[in-house]
Parts: sequence; structure tokens; C-alpha cells
Amino acid sequence: MVTIREIAGECGVSVATVSNVINGRANVGVETRKKVLEAVRQKGYRPDYAARGLRKRKTNIIGIIAEDVAQFTTPAILEGAMAYCEEKKYRTMIQNLRLYARWGESWYDNETAYNAVVSAVMQEMLSIRVDGLLFIAGHTRNIGYFSDAMPIPTVMAYAYTRSAHTPAVVIDDERAACEMTRYLIDMGHRRIGVLGGRENNIHTRSRLRGYQKALFEENILYNPGWVRYGDWERESGYRMAGSLLKEGITAVFCMNDRMAGGVYAYFKEQGVRVGEDIAVVGFDNHELAQFCSPGLTTMELPLGEIGTEAAAILIERLEAEEENLINTVLERYIACRLVERESVKRIFM
Repeated sequence: MVTIREIAGECGVSVATVSNVINGRANVGVETRKKVLEAVRQKGYRPDYAARGLRKRKTNIIGIIAEDVAQFTTPAILEGAMAYCEEKKYRTMIQNLRLYARWGESWYDNETAYNAVVSAVMQEMLSIRVDGLLFIAGHTRNIGYFSDAMPIPTVMAYAYTRSAHTPAVVIDDERAACEMTRYLIDMGHRRIGVLGGRENNIHTRSRLRGYQKALFEENILYNPGWVRYGDWERESGYRMAGSLLKEGITAVFCMNDRMAGGVYAYFKEQGVRVGEDIAVVGFDNHELAQFCSPGLTTMELPLGEIGTEAAAILIERLEAEEENLINTVLERYIACRLVERESVKRIFM
């Protein structure tokens, strides 16, 4: 194995200079830096982070576990976290559990199987001596695996834990839904139907509270008959659109963009023009939103910010004194952003 001393001898510089280059420090001349980096590339030198950790009692490696990187929310969260770790000179070690790819949605209620999968990966992370752990959930829910006795600092992204010592960074669903409903009210709509996801889902419940809050603040009576529940997929939007239309609503607030796509399809078949005859809004700013015709007004999820904030909290915990950890906020809510397109027309009633 090539050593840092050999690289230094090859370049005619000190070991300290090579170390400064490898660790990205600025106190090295441009030409010297180029020479060292070229030698590192040619010799195939790889830093021994485990050995470095034994000397420093830390490895500067953060473990990241993702339930499934194929979930549309995960890549942006992962990128935000990795970019922040890189900025702070921490390496990342990533494990993809592939839960959706392997088991679809059948693993949701199988806590024993879930814990077994997570435990195995956790042991691997501990064996390589990661300093801390960032866990990226595939969908927002309460995850019971993480206890108060976690062996290393841990932060959850896009879900909650039952641990009093594990911070969670999530989107502010209630605030975003309230803002979207206010937008529709400002555009003249007072008969606003809602197409939620599964009724017992955290997103659904929080977004419904936001919808109700906006109505209350505008002195509009909440009508539970204007609320329908789907399963987050396009087909359920298509199925529910007709019954909402019969209620005489002027706008449909879909709690995700996929269901909004189904609503679009149904209205098109019925000759109802979205953006003219009826307003439709979504949630997520999924890729399909901008390709709907007309373009779908929606809420953009702050996924990159969730990853950045989760990494920042974790690194702050790693570098803070023990007594400072007590005051860390355990649930951090990140605001969404309204993306206005052509699916809502101002009306006058």
C-alpha cells in the first residue's frame, strides 16, 4: 500500500504538505498542489481513514442509511446531506436498504423484519467506526427502531422517531397546505374540494389541518363532504374526481401531483377544462407537474434543504460540547415553496 511518506518523497515535499493537500487546506501553492495531486492519482494512494480515526478517536466519516434511493424524495435529500458533509470535510458512507424495490409496500407493518434489516446495516456502520448516522426515510411516519440508547449521534430526515434524543427534519405540511388553500381563496375560490392520500397518513392529516386552518381564518365553513381520500396514485385521483365535481366545487386541492394527474385525465374526458372551468392544484412539484397541460400549480418540497439541515444538525452534535446537546430542537420543520403555473384561474363570485 502506498503511504503518504512515499508521496512526499516522490514530490520532494514534506509529509505535512501532502497532508494539507489531501485534506483540502489552502496553505499550499498552486504548482505544489498540482504535483501532489498528480502523484496521488498515479500512485493510487488512498487515505486510511480507520487508522486516522484510531489516532484522533474519530474518523470524520458520517454514515447515511436510505430506506430506498429510488424513492423520488430521496436523491435530493441525499445530495443536500452529502454536499454539506463535503463542505465540512466529512466523508460519507452510504447504505441503500432497497425496501420498496425488494418488498413494495408489504414491509410497512412488519416491524420485526424491518428492525432486522436496519440492525444489520447499523452493525456494519458501527464496525467501520462512523462518527454519526443520518437516516433518510422513504416516506414520512413514526419509526420505532431508533431508541434513546443509540450508540452514536443520529439524525432522521423525512420522518419522525420515538426517541427523545434523535432530531427529525421534516417538511412543514400544515403550513404549506394552509398557504395553498389561502392562495386558492385569494384567487376567488371558496368551494374548495380536497383529495387526500390515505386517511391515517401523517401527510394527509397535517395537510388537512392546514386546509381547515386557512378556511377558519377566512370565515369559510369546513365541509367534510368536500373531502375524499385516495392512495397517492394517479388512479385514485381519477376515481375520486367525479364525486368531487358533483359537489359543485370550483377548485380541487390534491395532496400530491400523481393524484392531480388522475384528476386532469378525468376532467379531460368529461370536457371540463382545468384552469378555465375548474382549478386544480397539487403538492410535491413532481417532474410531471410542469408537463401537465395546463401546467400544474403545486407546492415544491424542500428536499435538498432537509438533507442539508439534517447533516448540519448531526455535525453540530458531533462537534458540540455535551451540555449543549440538551437544548437541540428535536423536530425541525422546513417550509415548502408555492410554484404557480396555469391550472388556477381567478374567479369573481
